[in-house]
Amino acid sequence: MTQPSLSPRAARTRSALLSAGMELLVERPVDAIAIDEFVATARVAKGSFFNHFADKRQFAIAIAKEIRLDVETWVGQINADIPDPLERLSGGMIAAAAYALANPERTAVLARSLNGTSLDSHPINAGLLQDLRGGLAAGLIELPSEQAGILYWLGACQSLMGNIIESAANRPAAEQLLANMLQLALRGLSAPASCIAKLTDQVAIQARFAMAPHTIAND
Repeated sequence: MTQPSLSPRAARTRSALLSAGMELLVERPVDAIAIDEFVATARVAKGSFFNHFADKRQFAIAIAKEIRLDVETWVGQINADIPDPLERLSGGMIAAAAYALANPERTAVLARSLNGTSLDSHPINAGLLQDLRGGLAAGLIELPSEQAGILYWLGACQSLMGNIIESAANRPAAEQLLANMLQLALRGLSAPASCIAKLTDQVAIQARFAMAPHTIAND
């Protein structure tokens, strides 16, 4: 995502740098990559890097934010027209698993990058926070605090994504792991057993997987 205030040329430069970062960060953490390598891969002048990013840390945060926003579009599609807060929370985890299956390299970059999006006040967490509040208001879950709820759910989703790519899981294996993780995560929120059983049903999970933006192979 480019910044609206950037000129077309600056937007292209920033996009090239982000693409280079995503390519290089698949195999190495940002601290192991010199700025010279980023700009060489992007084919831009070194000074251009500092026109857009204060340092490598901010660069890594920007890259992770790009990927996290991409994941959020998957969450939005899977949760389209669904009002139930528990079903929406589940949809977020389903989207995370589906994204990891379809985009292992981008998921690897997200896993190894600083992202700066774990704060409950961060705009990117607005949907998750709303769903947690909805579940609380409906008496479907219990939380010691909203901050803890955000960290708990994001942590479960990120761990699931990481395991899917590290184990090179196929779709059936990922769906089974998702069902197990979702069951544990919902139990941790004290969700009703009947809701957990419905939301972790394998057929229901498969149906929602099919709503992901891109087709995911069944092998």
